[in-house]
Amino acid sequence: MADEIVTHSAEETVQWGREFAALLRPPLLVLLSGDLGSGKTTLTKGIVSGLGAAPEEEVTSPTFTLLHVYGADQEVFHGDLYRVEKFHDFETLGMEDIFTKPAIVILEWSERFPLPSPWPQIKIRLEHAGGDTRRITVTS
Repeated sequence: MADEIVTHSAEETVQWGREFAALLRPPLLVLLSGDLGSGKTTLTKGIVSGLGAAPEEEVTSPTFTLLHVYGADQEVFHGDLYRVEKFHDFETLGMEDIFTKPAIVILEWSERFPLPSPWPQIKIRLEHAGGDTRRITVTS
């Protein structure tokens, strides 16, 4: 089953992420996919701030660091797998550590995620729909 949401600005995408965060419970993998500039990091700003892990202005793309950790009591991991080309690249990230205790893990470019996980997953696809409009499709 899939739900489709349309947002018309970055602010609406962040706000939807905040509202969506209220539904999330660890352990959970949130797998984001979509073209460059489709709003994956923008959506993550809303989810992370909605979970109370960090203010949205502190949430940035982990394209070069590959993994950010937000929150103290309940950690939220935000990974970007855009630069991961083979399993060895993935192994060097140290991401296996994120599965040692229940958390919420948000992965951009999730189609490059090579590991099976026993954790529940929610898949979110973001698509450009003209201008600042985004089509967000959620499947669980």
